[in-house]
Amino acid sequence: MITFIVCITLLIAGFFLYGQFVEKKLFEADPGRTTPARYRADGVDYKELKPWRIFVIQFLNIAGLGPIFGAILGAAYGPIAYIWIVVGCIFMGAVHDYFSGMISIRSGGRSTPSLIGIYLGRNVRKLMNVFIAIMLIGVGCSFVTGPADLLNNMAPVSRLFWIVVIFGYYILATLVPIDKIIGRIYPYMGATLLFMALAVGIALIVKGSDGSLHLTELTPGMLKNFHVNPDKNILFPMLFIVISCGAISGFHSTQSPIMARCLGNEKYGRPVFYGAMICEGIVAIIWATAAMAYTGGPDGLNEAAAAGNTPAILVNSICRDWLGKVGAIIAVLGVIACPITSGDTAFRSIRLILAEAFHIDQKPIVNRILTALPIFVIAVLVCTFDFSTIWNYVGISNQVLASIVLWTCSRYLFKHGKSPLYTAVPATFLTYVCVCYFMVAPYKAGGLSLPVGAGHCVASAVTILVIAIFVAHNRKLHPRIQSVR
Repeated sequence: MITFIVCITLLIAGFFLYGQFVEKKLFEADPGRTTPARYRADGVDYKELKPWRIFVIQFLNIAGLGPIFGAILGAAYGPIAYIWIVVGCIFMGAVHDYFSGMISIRSGGRSTPSLIGIYLGRNVRKLMNVFIAIMLIGVGCSFVTGPADLLNNMAPVSRLFWIVVIFGYYILATLVPIDKIIGRIYPYMGATLLFMALAVGIALIVKGSDGSLHLTELTPGMLKNFHVNPDKNILFPMLFIVISCGAISGFHSTQSPIMARCLGNEKYGRPVFYGAMICEGIVAIIWATAAMAYTGGPDGLNEAAAAGNTPAILVNSICRDWLGKVGAIIAVLGVIACPITSGDTAFRSIRLILAEAFHIDQKPIVNRILTALPIFVIAVLVCTFDFSTIWNYVGISNQVLASIVLWTCSRYLFKHGKSPLYTAVPATFLTYVCVCYFMVAPYKAGGLSLPVGAGHCVASAVTILVIAIFVAHNRKLHPRIQSVR
């Protein structure tokens, strides 16, 4: 239980210590600066909301099932997953989310591809428009079938019925003003998710204290790969892809600009962007711990997985055994709310990206419908495909996008006279991880299944090349403070 408590404590401390450094010293948030929620207010996407509502929306937008299912899958590698979640969340994920939101505010509320284009060039922006749109459609579609299955188990009607209901909600949430549906129902969905996390966390502490549960500790002897298939599930780099949400995820950078259009003051940026990511890291720690404790440790977790216990089955079993029937129902509702509240804003983000790319005014409802219509036509078609393979590519796409956004943040810092190392070092690490993953991961997981040594050689070469390009481009610039608004 010591490891569990220390990890939670470090994440909270990270918000107050490193988060404050990022806000005040690195980015230099200015409470007196007018935000786009006010000077571009349109009542649809640019709409000032109360800070606590923005936090809940941001938290639900980025959460999805990643910090739950991803953490459970990552725990199969052993307690070493704790290190990645804590270090990744504080120094990489939360910084990534904060900068992607705050740079958007300083850039008039622009979406991720536009921000990348400002600092990495127009050609990269064009590529990112396509890349991010495809990734978001993949995310949105995958968050339709899962909740539909869970809802059909709770209220058996038909799977197709629930798919239609969820898509109907997605369409409305994508088209109507941000405060009409998302701003009103998210607090209730957030309550179920927070209840689930807190209840399971409290159960861990209580059961760990009375000896009814054994919580795996992180010791030097536990710093190894516990996965039942270590040859195919290589600790480095696959752990860093399996656990994305909870540590760092590029998907978050597509969500932060949505809230950047609603923030009335830059002083709320740290609790909203950095804070929401810290909360997600806490959720990931809770579920990684719960999965190992419930199954008797990482070895038991691997045995449970081999016996057909998916993360969804484990979540349901843990909630039923630890929280009782009522608690289990609320917890399952939280699991349903997680993907739905990421899916709706995934589609909303695509609409905004397309609107920026083609300069379409989104205030008239007709323009919003015309922009969103092709998105949902494609999404319906994609939902007919087998998604098991596609989801593997979505996972690696998350981290590829995160590395690109971190390089964008590094460029931003350099152009504003700040040291880019605070984001360039994480960007370098993640670039290496992504390239290495592409080289050594099995075919079914989206990789080339090359020998590990060859994978590291290629990853080293590509990472050095990326660093060289970054340094060369920076030499052309004279560091200076400048406004991008």
